Amino acid sequence: MPLAATNQGGSPFGMWILLALFILAAYFLIIRPQQRRRKQAEQLQSSIGPGDEVITVAGLYGKVVDIDDKTVTLEVAPGVTNRYARQAIGQVVNPAKEPASESETAATDVVDPD
Repeated sequence: MPLAATNQGGSPFGMWILLALFILAAYFLIIRPQQRRRKQAEQLQSSIGPGDEVITVAGLYGKVVDIDDKTVTLEVAPGVTNRYARQAIGQVVNPAKEPASESETAATDVVDPD
C-alpha cells in the first residue's frame, strides 16, 4: 500500500498550532524590526535642524542650510546647495551645536579677581 493512501485521521489542531507559530515568527522576525527602523527614521528626520551635517540615503554628505515640512536644502560645497526630500536623509554625522544657556555660560566664565 502506498504511503499517500494511508490516512491516520489526525486532528487539525496541530496544523493550527504550526500556523500560529509561523505567524508569530513572522511578526517577531520581520514586522516588528521593520516598524522599529521606521520609527527611528522618523525620529531622525524630525530632529534635523540647520547646521547639522548629514548623509543622504544615496551617500551625499552635506550641511543643512534650510528645512521645511517636506524638503531639506543641503550645502554640498561652498556656495552649492541642493534640495532633497526630507525622507532622503539617511543619518546625521555631526549635529549642530546648541547655543549654551545663560546659566551654563555664567558658570563657565572665569572672573579675574584683579
